[in-house]
Amino acid sequence: MPHAGGLYYEEHGPPDAEPLILSSGLGGSAGYWAPNLPALAERHRVIVYDHRGTGRSDRMVQGDLTLEAAGDDIVALMDALDIPRATLIGHAIGGMMGLAVALKHPARLSRIVVINGWARLDPYTARCFDTRLVLLRESPRAFVHGQPIFLFPAQWMSDHHARLEAEEEVHLAHFPGAEMVGRRIAAARRFNIADRLGEIDAQVLLIATEDDMLVPSSCSEKLAKGIPGAQLAKLATGAHAVNVTRADHFNMWLLDWLDGE
Repeated sequence: MPHAGGLYYEEHGPPDAEPLILSSGLGGSAGYWAPNLPALAERHRVIVYDHRGTGRSDRMVQGDLTLEAAGDDIVALMDALDIPRATLIGHAIGGMMGLAVALKHPARLSRIVVINGWARLDPYTARCFDTRLVLLRESPRAFVHGQPIFLFPAQWMSDHHARLEAEEEVHLAHFPGAEMVGRRIAAARRFNIADRLGEIDAQVLLIATEDDMLVPSSCSEKLAKGIPGAQLAKLATGAHAVNVTRADHFNMWLLDWLDGE
């Protein structure tokens, strides 16, 4: 399995094509992007990776775990793969890591796509995190069992019940531990770049869903108002993990944007 600086990664698509780095949300797994990889890798060099502290990457995170430090991991991975500049597509905190990179290493990312992210924690999302931490203290199984409620629409969950049950066992087998998950939630809660949005120079696309049960779409609206030239796409349905629940639509629409169509 390929590793760079303690990070597990995979490459898909033509090696000489435009590089796209995909960074997942709280779970941190490269596998999150499975519904999107085949379409994106047809015309792009796609790199997916497990965040440090999760999956097949180094489970040890020294010092403070912050989204800014996780952004430094993205830059280190780019250096290891000899990628001077790339597009980053990030789900929730994965996209916020991209914004942190844009502030600290402005030359490294030409474009950033943030799916259901924020500049400063919203009180509603804080309440959701409080609930997730209660589940985490109960047991890893309780935490994993409750996650679909925050990620997927109700009808989609009913229609995919058997799949979710099977995936629950996989997630439990690769669970990074309650302490690590708690540290990752704490990092997400502390992230605050609300006063620095005007410094972001990359081309930014913000994707928000109206039925997101974790992050209000108003959070993306605030990002769009603060980031110069940012584009905002609001979708009525799809919930927090819209790239999974509406994968075909998401893939087609995102590729059109990436390729300037």
